[in-house]
Amino acid sequence: MSGEVLTNAQMAAADNFAAMAGTPTLTLMENAGRAVADAITARFAPCATAVLCGPGNNGGDGFVVARLLAERGFKVRLAAWATYKGDAAAMADRWKGGSEPLLPRVLDGAALAVDAMFGAGLSRPLEGAARDLALALKELKTPVVAIDIPSGIAGDTGKPLGDVAVTANLTVTFFRKKPAHLLLPGREHCGELVLADIGIPGAALDLIRPTLFENGPALWGADYPWPQASGHKYARGHCVVVSGPAHATGAARLAARGALRIGAGLVSVACQPEATSVNAAHLTAIMVKVFDGPHGLADLFDDTRLGTVVMGPGLGVGFETRELVETALAGPPYRKMVLDADALTSFEDDPEALFNRLRPGAAVLTPHEGEFERLFPGLLAESDSKLEAVRAAASRAGAVVLLKGADTVIARPDGWTVINADAPPTLATAGSGDVLAGLIGGLLAQGLEPDKAAAAAAWLHGDAAGRFGPGLIAEDIPEMLPESLTALRDRLKS
Repeated sequence: MSGEVLTNAQMAAADNFAAMAGTPTLTLMENAGRAVADAITARFAPCATAVLCGPGNNGGDGFVVARLLAERGFKVRLAAWATYKGDAAAMADRWKGGSEPLLPRVLDGAALAVDAMFGAGLSRPLEGAARDLALALKELKTPVVAIDIPSGIAGDTGKPLGDVAVTANLTVTFFRKKPAHLLLPGREHCGELVLADIGIPGAALDLIRPTLFENGPALWGADYPWPQASGHKYARGHCVVVSGPAHATGAARLAARGALRIGAGLVSVACQPEATSVNAAHLTAIMVKVFDGPHGLADLFDDTRLGTVVMGPGLGVGFETRELVETALAGPPYRKMVLDADALTSFEDDPEALFNRLRPGAAVLTPHEGEFERLFPGLLAESDSKLEAVRAAASRAGAVVLLKGADTVIARPDGWTVINADAPPTLATAGSGDVLAGLIGGLLAQGLEPDKAAAAAAWLHGDAAGRFGPGLIAEDIPEMLPESLTALRDRLKS
């Protein structure tokens, strides 16, 4: 599977496509229930199991799971809605084990619970019996397997619909993942995630044309700029990181190290005279270029070989930084820019002044949530989801926007969007975002387009951190990249 992520409406369209192509919806339901039962029996020995069946197709899947688990030696106790329609009614008829009302007492003595109450399409908070059962599951700490998505989580946003939602140990979903499987807090409610093929033809995607993807090498691996036998350092691009004042140069050096490790042929740190000594004392393979104020930076950028610029890490917030950014943006149209941290905050009083200077296809903005709020005031709070907010921001800015976090979202102005879900919690450390900005800059220098450079850098950033493990600090990330890149190369060859 190539990483497409489907909304509720798109998943319904895929189901309809399968039915029109000749796979009965009842067969899809049987296949879904069988996939859940297979996942359960692969992880749990036969035990007392409570299956909680809601009123719709999710409940129909639950009847299939109950029947198949009973056939495999599980002692099943099933709680059901009062009446069913369509395919769910047909599956309820096939279940011969009896049922009882959806009440917490069904969990008495259960060693396992199957949440088949509501799927990804739920649009209102849990209430009544469903809410009582979710609360009981939380109190009892019985292992839970959720069908499609834990009840109470909105499939399109990953947000709880009220104050109560089921937290599963295992979630089994079908055909393609949904946003809530990747976005927080929904991802944390899912536990282990299994994606099952239930017979929906892949051709359904040609009709749906998804614009949302889970980040991974399938999206950008074919374009990754590996060194060529005939190549040389000048062919691999020159990335310049603009440094802050003498007391705040470390962030720029972290970014520069990331750009060098990711493969840029040459990397320079550009700094004003007072920061020259401290940068020169810490850098070896990375060059130091000195400029004096905006006019000096403009003179420096007259060098057409300096094709990529990273600005923001440790640069300082204020009018001077704004002038430097505007100077860099006034350069030739081929120059690519990564704008991070202080380079963004310096425009908080007039974001449009920044957006109006960005050239289409030439910039990546990498804010965290605080910086995002300064550039796009109220957008996160006003949007239904993080996806909607980042897409709107990319459209407004006319640039690729990467909103950093444990569920980083990357969007292009045309709506193409990626969720990066491989970032370990150890990345919550000072300087890791500076390294990420450098990784993006290094890939831009080598010719990767801004959307793919942002996605590849985010994925490798997370992969390197995961390989290091506990105790990670920002300096460790570039040093783990050779291991990550070797593994990526071998993966793409296999």
